[in-house]
Amino acid sequence: MNPASPQMTEAQLLAAPADEYMSPAQLAFFRARLVAERDLLLSSAHETTEHLQDFVATPDPADRASQEEDHTLELRVRDRERKMLHKIDQAIERIDQGEYGWCEESGEPIGIARLLARPTASYSVEAQERHEIRRKMKGG
Repeated sequence: MNPASPQMTEAQLLAAPADEYMSPAQLAFFRARLVAERDLLLSSAHETTEHLQDFVATPDPADRASQEEDHTLELRVRDRERKMLHKIDQAIERIDQGEYGWCEESGEPIGIARLLARPTASYSVEAQERHEIRRKMKGG
């Protein structure tokens, strides 16, 4: 697929034959989706930084407590977004290394439908379930 040609659609991805799994066109689709998601998260983080810098001290303890709770919630959301940025960067790195779309545990295809739902997935559904069970058993 050359850069001037239009990007694949989700329907085209889902309808593609199995032997085209992680073709250059499919990888370009997922790279574009990951980059767009990363850009959105970075923009959101920038807005939060500006908003937190606009902190206005208020003498009313109830207003101050409410304001601090809002800031705490924003920081918690940003921390989740920071972790998501890391996962996005890892997924883009897997595209660059030719490993994207393949389960890190089993080496099997993760699947287009799963990657459309969670482009940062690095495990197949079955491997993810095993991974979560092991994590729960370890208490983490």
